[in-house]
Amino acid sequence: MTTDSLKELDKRHKQFVDDRNWQQHQSPKNLTMALTVEVGELVEHFMWLSREESWKIEEKKKDAVAEELADCLIYLTRISGELGIDLVAAAHEKCERNERKYPVEEFQEGYRRPHEYKDKDKY
Repeated sequence: MTTDSLKELDKRHKQFVDDRNWQQHQSPKNLTMALTVEVGELVEHFMWLSREESWKIEEKKKDAVAEELADCLIYLTRISGELGIDLVAAAHEKCERNERKYPVEEFQEGYRRPHEYKDKDKY
């Protein structure tokens, strides 16, 4: 089953939580803590790999990475659902801020990371 709606995903997982009477544990604080655990589990799959090796992970590991990414996405949608935040709208707004903060013309010459940008606090 595939879907492209984060709201549908959140609704499905909220039902999963409600069916098990776990809502009592679903505070934004607890969900955020759980998210950090899942991010740590995701990091473990790439720890000690070279940059190149991280692109060439075997299928079995890729499946495990997909599972951890799914866990992270579920927790993100649950946090945003509990707080009434439209996660997709927030992400689009963040992209717009980043586009203003890091103008294309400032990054065309050479290799600079965002924290090396001279006017990074301008916006």
